[in-house]
Amino acid sequence: MGASVVPILVFTILWGIVGIVLPFVVPKGPNRGILQVVLMLTAATCWLFWLCCYLSQINPLIGPKLSNRTVLLMAREWGNEIKMTG
Repeated sequence: MGASVVPILVFTILWGIVGIVLPFVVPKGPNRGILQVVLMLTAATCWLFWLCCYLSQINPLIGPKLSNRTVLLMAREWGNEIKMTG
């Protein structure tokens, strides 16, 4: 499976606009520098948070905990019956 390029590209462009383009459009004033830094930091952290969440769904570290009975039932239904010995 793997990550699709389209969502990564779309969100990179979106947060790139917020962090690169919008700081140049901030009106002049006493807090202009602060607003520019806020926009850049917001874009960087939001993009990084989104990327981590998106990429963590590709190969999750944890999965559902199934009982042995459930695993055997799934194997039988899917045509991979497991022979129990003992």
